[in-house]
Amino acid sequence: MHGLVCDRCQKSLLIDESVRYEVRIVVAAAYDPLEITREDIEKDRAGEWRELLADLETLDTETAEDQVYREMRFDLCPPCQREYLRKPLP
Repeated sequence: MHGLVCDRCQKSLLIDESVRYEVRIVVAAAYDPLEITREDIEKDRAGEWRELLADLETLDTETAEDQVYREMRFDLCPPCQREYLRKPLP
């Protein structure tokens, strides 16, 4: 992830290859629109909030952030870039 070697095969990008490719992967929580009813608004949710906050207190910062958003960046040589485009997921 520093541009000097391919993050997939470890080939030197500055010596062995004339070009390098950057891959950015963003993993973000997907949210569907909520449909809120009058009953939802009128319901006392204090217990649910306390439970949610208690659950969050047990998570470390990195785990909590990963549940919402994570961005990664990788450098690839031309052969690895072609392979990534052909099959991005194993």
